[in-house]
Amino acid sequence: MDFLGAVDLLAGSRSPEFIMAKKEKTTQPYEVLARKYRPQNFDDVVGQDHLIQTLKNAITIDRVAHAYLFVGPRGTGKTSTARILAKALNCEKGPQENPCNNCDMCHEITIGSSMDIIEIDGASNNGVEQVREINENVRFMPSRARFKIYIIDEVHMLTTAAFNALLKTLEEPPEHVKFFFATTEGHKVPATILSRCQRFDLRRIPTNLIVERLKEITKAEKIKADENALIAVARGAEGGMRDAQSALDQLISFQGKNIAEEDVLSVFGLVSHEAVSSIVTATLEGDVATLIEAVQKYDEEGKDLQRLVVDLIDHFRNILIYIHTQKTNLLIELTESQREDIIKQAGLTDAGKVSRIADILLQTEGKLRMALSRRTTLEMALIRCARSALHASVDQILDELNKLKQGLPLEDDSGKKKP
Repeated sequence: MDFLGAVDLLAGSRSPEFIMAKKEKTTQPYEVLARKYRPQNFDDVVGQDHLIQTLKNAITIDRVAHAYLFVGPRGTGKTSTARILAKALNCEKGPQENPCNNCDMCHEITIGSSMDIIEIDGASNNGVEQVREINENVRFMPSRARFKIYIIDEVHMLTTAAFNALLKTLEEPPEHVKFFFATTEGHKVPATILSRCQRFDLRRIPTNLIVERLKEITKAEKIKADENALIAVARGAEGGMRDAQSALDQLISFQGKNIAEEDVLSVFGLVSHEAVSSIVTATLEGDVATLIEAVQKYDEEGKDLQRLVVDLIDHFRNILIYIHTQKTNLLIELTESQREDIIKQAGLTDAGKVSRIADILLQTEGKLRMALSRRTTLEMALIRCARSALHASVDQILDELNKLKQGLPLEDDSGKKKP
């Protein structure tokens, strides 16, 4: 190819037609589910109705405080709520209960490019110098927005000197400035700061609400996931929506478009509810051999033994609640068949035995954090639980003594009359 031909080829590659064709071939960068499906208005926030209703009412009647503190476990919507509130206050059509998410201001806040909505990581900007800079900048009016808003995440990480430097500004900020704080450890925030904020405690999101949200996501992403798989994901997230979405993202990368419960249990080291129930039954029946075999099996499969103990504690909690109340509506988020298991197992024991077993498991859960051999620690604990299940409780002994005094026939463990 001669020089002129090379020039023509290069010019052709830079022509508008070539550039447009190249743009059409480029794809949008991948966005993780937790960011893609992050709540963009108050109605999208799941499981925090008490908080959302209060903030909506405050906007409607124009009683929005100058400082809010959002406290709660990770992934429950603290920072998302702060951003939505910032959009609702600064929306070009507002302030209104829900931002329109269509105007330029809403768009800038959503993508994080607004100069008037300043998000600060309290963990890495926790010194007094950073707070002094905030104190100096609050005097200036916002460039475009209605309010200048400072969102400080993990605010408990600020130093004592930084908190002290913030006190005066936080107590009497200019009318155009608002502070939204978020933290997972509200007890570490000084009382002097708490007294200057309206505090809201976000709750762990119920499993059924997480499952409903995951169903919406899988439908939008054209993913086939059975309900038991989504329940397992939600159970492993322990009330955190973001953790559940991240887990679902990982499962899609691992398994593709079809996800079953076995995939969830395999990837995250969980044990199925049926397996937990079988361990509980073996414990109540004193079947030590079955318990040892179960621990061996799950240890070899790489299951999370500490998580297994937590699941066992929840299961025995349900049994104890049912024994005392005879009500299934107080049990922790179970399906109908799982409720039937609880009722059946409650008939095998009494409250005293279940309480002793629960105490052993609670102690074991703490020991497993530092145990050199988790398998051995769990085996010893389950053997103690099985022995406790077979021994008569104090209540049983007293009941038998009362029957002897009254000359009534005694009963064995199965409920049959003794001769």
